[in-house]
Amino acid sequence: MTSRPSLSLTQLLICGAAIVTLSMGIRHGFGLFLAPLTQARGWTRETFSFAIAIQNLSWGFCGIFAGMLADRFGAFRVIFAGAVMNAAGLMGMAYTDSPLGFAATTGVLIGMAQACTTYAVIYGVIGRNVSAERRSWAMGVAAAAGSFGQFLMVPTEGFLIDHLGWQQALVWLGMAVLLMAPLAWGLREPAFAGGGARPRDQSILHALQEAFKYPSFQLLMAGYFVCGFQVVFIGVHLPSYLRDKGMSPQVASYALALIGLFNVFGTYAAGALGNRLPKKNILAFIYLARAVVISVFLLAPLSPASVYVFAALMGLLWLSTVPATNAVVAQIFGVAHLSMLSGFVFFSHQIGSFLGVWLGGYLYDRTGSYDVVWYIAIALGVFAALINLPVREASIQRSAALPAG
Repeated sequence: MTSRPSLSLTQLLICGAAIVTLSMGIRHGFGLFLAPLTQARGWTRETFSFAIAIQNLSWGFCGIFAGMLADRFGAFRVIFAGAVMNAAGLMGMAYTDSPLGFAATTGVLIGMAQACTTYAVIYGVIGRNVSAERRSWAMGVAAAAGSFGQFLMVPTEGFLIDHLGWQQALVWLGMAVLLMAPLAWGLREPAFAGGGARPRDQSILHALQEAFKYPSFQLLMAGYFVCGFQVVFIGVHLPSYLRDKGMSPQVASYALALIGLFNVFGTYAAGALGNRLPKKNILAFIYLARAVVISVFLLAPLSPASVYVFAALMGLLWLSTVPATNAVVAQIFGVAHLSMLSGFVFFSHQIGSFLGVWLGGYLYDRTGSYDVVWYIAIALGVFAALINLPVREASIQRSAALPAG
């Protein structure tokens, strides 16, 4: 049983987009802190990379439970808690001087905060309050907001680092994320008023059994694994890769900003096209195009111009998988458990993120180059394109009687 929409579309998109902008935007700029932070602490790149890898795993794992809580009790409390944890994690990132403490704050705590303030939770609200005909488009708008956050926040973070130093930059960012708490008030759904749980026709256990037995769900998870590997490796290690090639830090900042800017268009287009074209074909095209763009980038002579072209093209493909993937999940299984199921799919994404960011640091420290990881990213792009083609998007057929929960 699906309840009638209870939030206005304008309110939903403004508040949801602003939360994603802050949460995703700040997180996209963490690569800018790699060099100054590791130099100040005397750490290797692998130490920083491992903490970010832990963050991605924590984000993915905790996203499952954040999704369950948001589906059951509403998104407001989940997002509020995430804002507080994010602020605490950024403060810890600034002042922790041991690798273990850095992994606990930058890794575990910020990862938990991301789980509460990003797509799985926001898309659950969208799914419950936007009609199926406009759902893919609305998800594209929310994903585009995250991209705009990257375009807005990455240069801001670079500015703060240049003018205040990396440590004070993190303190200011920690205060900025607290703005997500009042924005969460705009996502309070009347169905969850008073703190009560929302009744549903299908239990959590049945929803999980149904999803994991369905081959298309498994294929979507495998494709999202590749997405995580590619984007987090590039987002975290591209600044250092360019620095190793003799380019200024400004080139990396502009490149990450361009990824964010062009991703605004790419994610919006993917969401809008998802209302008209098979979403599995959109996903297959995105993954194959990524493999081609990375290959050409590595083969072409490296210059600021080639970096900016690469950033713009990757930006069009960056988070455009997000609305298409989540819209397919909603289309197949419905919206009652959308945040939870999106959380499981995203956990696969974060396992890929863990491997992408950690292997980047690990293999660099041992080979002195990122080349092997670039080649892995290309091969995985081709693999993801192929496995998305057999996905079946039709709504699953259920028996009349389901265990309620």
